[in-house]
Amino acid sequence: MNLNQVTLPVNNMDKSTQFYRDLGFTQIVDTPHYARFECPEGDATFSLSLESSDVVCGTVIYFEHEKLDDWVNKLKAKGFCFDQEPTDQSYLWREAILHDPSGNKIKLYWAGENRINPPWRVEMRS
Repeated sequence: MNLNQVTLPVNNMDKSTQFYRDLGFTQIVDTPHYARFECPEGDATFSLSLESSDVVCGTVIYFEHEKLDDWVNKLKAKGFCFDQEPTDQSYLWREAILHDPSGNKIKLYWAGENRINPPWRVEMRS
C-alpha cells in the first residue's frame, strides 16, 4: 500500500496555485476547480480542490527538505511569511510553519532518519 495524494480545500484557486508553484512544486493539472502538483523529489503528489464555502481545515501538510534552513531563507527572500522559523522539536524534527492563502497549515521540515525510525518506533499490525 502507498499513499497516493492529499487534497487540500482552497477558496481561491489562482492565489493557491501560484503559492504552491512559488514554493517550488510543479503543477501538473490545471482546471478552475482542481489542481494537482508534483513534489520536486520522489513521486509524491498533492492536489487542491476549490470550495464554495469557507475553508475550515484541521489537516497539516508536511513537506520535507534536507536543507530546510536554506529553503526557508530563499522563500522569505521571495516574500513568504512564516509563523514559526525553523525550530528543533522534542520529537527530533526541525520544522518551520506557514499557511497557504486559504489558511491551510504547512510545515516545512527535516527529520532525517527520525522520520521513519525515531528512537520510540513500534510496529503494530493486526
